[in-house]
Amino acid sequence: MRQRTLPGTDLSLSVVGMGLWPAGGRHWGPVDDDESIAAIRRAVELGVDWFDTAPLYGDGHADRILRRALGAHIGEVTIATKVGAQRDASTDEAWSDLRPESIREDCHASLQRLGVQRIDLLQVHWPCERGTPIAETIGALERLRDEGSIRAFGLCNYDAAGLQAALEAGAVASLQTPYSIVRRDADAGLLSTCEAREVGVLAYETLCRGLLTGKFGARPPRFGPDDMRRQDPRFWGERFLRIASVARTLDAIATKVHVPTSALAVGWVLQRPGVTAAVVGAKSPAQVEANVRAAALVDQPRLWQTVDRLLAA
Repeated sequence: MRQRTLPGTDLSLSVVGMGLWPAGGRHWGPVDDDESIAAIRRAVELGVDWFDTAPLYGDGHADRILRRALGAHIGEVTIATKVGAQRDASTDEAWSDLRPESIREDCHASLQRLGVQRIDLLQVHWPCERGTPIAETIGALERLRDEGSIRAFGLCNYDAAGLQAALEAGAVASLQTPYSIVRRDADAGLLSTCEAREVGVLAYETLCRGLLTGKFGARPPRFGPDDMRRQDPRFWGERFLRIASVARTLDAIATKVHVPTSALAVGWVLQRPGVTAAVVGAKSPAQVEANVRAAALVDQPRLWQTVDRLLAA
C-alpha cells in the first residue's frame, strides 16, 4: 500500500482510507454490523491505516463499530473524525455549530466513544451555519491540538474562499472535498490553492455514491426509504444515464487491464495533482478488496492517458 505524508504534519496515510459513513447504519440501506467489522479488519490486513468517521454517522455508531473491530489495536491506526454537525432526532435535520464549546464537546465525546487518548485528525464537518467567526473555530482547534487532544486539524466541504479565510486564521492541515471523474468542481482553483498552501486533499465520493463501480447497469436503481440515494438526483433520469455511460467506459477499460471498475475510478483521483489520499466507503470485505487495488494504479501514466482520451470521446 502506497503512503503519502499529510503536508505540514507527521501523519503518513495510506493513499486509500476507509470511510465509515455506511458503518453508521443509517442512510445507506441495509448494513450489517458484523459485515462492517469484517470490512474494517480486512482493510487493515490490506494496508489501509486510516479511517474516516464522524459523530453524525449513526449518532456515533460508526465510532463504536471501529472500536469493536480493532479492539486493543485501535491505537495502531490513524483516525480522522469531525466536529460541528448537530442533528435533531425528531426531524433528522442537521446543521453546523462551530462555537468553541461545541467543538470541545464533540471532540471529547469522540475520544470517549473511540477509546483513544488523542484524535489524529479532527475536521470541521462543514462550514458554520450559526454565525461563529472562523477565527474562533480555528482558535478552538488550536487549543485542542496544543493540549494534546488532537494531532492536527482540517476542514471538510469548504470552497476556495472559505479555505482561504480559514488559512488566514491558522494552519489547516487538510481539506476533505468531493472529487471524482464525474465531479470535478475542485479543479476550479481548489486543488491548486491547497497545493500552493501545502494543505492536504482528502478526496471523498470518488465512486459517486457507488455509481462509478458499474454495479447499477443502464437503468436507474430503486432504493428503499432508508437509503439517501433515493433522493439523490444523480440516480434519476438523464443525469443517471450520463454517469452510467461513464461507468460503462470505465468498466470496459478495467476489464482489459484486469482490475475492478471501482479501483480504476479511485485510482484516477489518486493520480491527480494535489490529491493526498482518497476516502472510500465500503460495506463488505469484498468492496474493500476492490477499492484498495487503486493504489497499484497510480504510477501508470499511459493508463490514465487512455482513460482521459476515451472519456473525452
